[in-house]
Order: sequence, then structure tokens, then C-alpha cells
Amino acid sequence: MNLAQKEYIVIVQCHIVKERCPGYLCEKAFHERTGGFANYPADKQYRVISLTCGGCCGRALHRKLTLLKRTIKKKENIGLDKIVVQLSSCITKDNYHSTPCPHKDYLISLIKKIGLDYREDTVISKTSQKRRDEGLYQND
Repeated sequence: MNLAQKEYIVIVQCHIVKERCPGYLCEKAFHERTGGFANYPADKQYRVISLTCGGCCGRALHRKLTLLKRTIKKKENIGLDKIVVQLSSCITKDNYHSTPCPHKDYLISLIKKIGLDYREDTVISKTSQKRRDEGLYQND
């Protein structure tokens, strides 16, 4: 996947975590190109949309992404090849919010069914990574 050719990044956060989390650290990681965003070109401007999965089991994500796909195509003639879905670390990693999402594989299957590219992780907390390395949190 060539990230330089993407125009839209859709950050998907856990609905339950988002009730508490403002998303600041994910946004900071994106702008600093750290964590899950480290491979994005620093000099490229992207449009970023933040969504939640819609709550367990995440089935609403399919509806949200399908509507987004159609709307972007209709309004701006931008195709699937210009969009990447970034699953946030609250979905993909064991961390202080919770364990990895038990529906992560299902979410990925929904994203693939629509035909969108996806990536995992946003912010990589030093504290959480230390706890993963110590065996306190599970690794992916």
C-alpha cells in the first residue's frame, strides 16, 4: 500500500473507549507521524475523519464506511484507492483502556468487504509498550 497516494485517513476508535477518550493522543501521533502513523509521509497533507466502530460488535462500521465511500465518490470523485482506514490502538492493542477488541477480526473483514485498505495502531504508549514487554499486557 502506497500511503503517499492516499488522501483520506479514517481513524476508527472503540465506541466504548471514545465515551471517555477525546482522541487527543491519536491526533497527536498523526500530526507527529509517530506510532501507527510513522510510515505516512511527513510532508503530505491528509484529510482525517474520525469514527467509532458504533459499539460491539462493530457492525455499524460497515454502514458508516459504505456511506462515506459513496459520499466521497459522489461529492469529490475520490475512489477507494485514496482512502485508508486506521484502526486505533484502543482496538488493536492491550492498553490501559482495555484488552484488544474481541471483534477486531470482524471489523477487519468488514473493511475488506467494502474494498478499503486498512492499517493497525495509532498512538503507541511508552507505558503500555513497557507493560507488554514485561508480560503485563498481551502482545498482538
